[in-house]
Amino acid sequence: MTARPTPQSLVTVRVFTQRLSATPRGARLARHLALTQLHAWGIPHGTEVSDAIAVIVAELAANAVTHGRVPGRDFELRLSLVPGSVRIEVSDTRTEPRPPGPGAVSAPRPLDEPGRGLLLVDALAARWEVVDREPPPGKTVRAEVDVPGWLGLIRTAPA
Repeated sequence: MTARPTPQSLVTVRVFTQRLSATPRGARLARHLALTQLHAWGIPHGTEVSDAIAVIVAELAANAVTHGRVPGRDFELRLSLVPGSVRIEVSDTRTEPRPPGPGAVSAPRPLDEPGRGLLLVDALAARWEVVDREPPPGKTVRAEVDVPGWLGLIRTAPA
């Protein structure tokens, strides 16, 4: 008697990646592209998840353009739809200054205009971190927003 292989669950991950110019226009385009991609993945405009991701992408893209810009270099937006969440990654080619990580973001003084972006990311993301960019040089800020009830597309291998 021959043993039959057991079915294995494969999780289909959807990924969107786009390089954008490190300009205010590129940052605005990142937000627009993210919302369009989310809608294509079945996360409609105006939902709590879509709105949270829009704010996170806008803040991280603005930071990449403002603090991570290297003349002549782009920044990259990457969205991944994985079981249970959407992962947002914004990478730039500047290694320093490195933003503070989760739990280390301090609140700005009341009259300060800048300094609220990472506080928003910290409040809206279920998880986030700052990691070295692959491939170097640079850094990536990665954030995840949970998508309640979404487990991904599960395919079972034929028996």
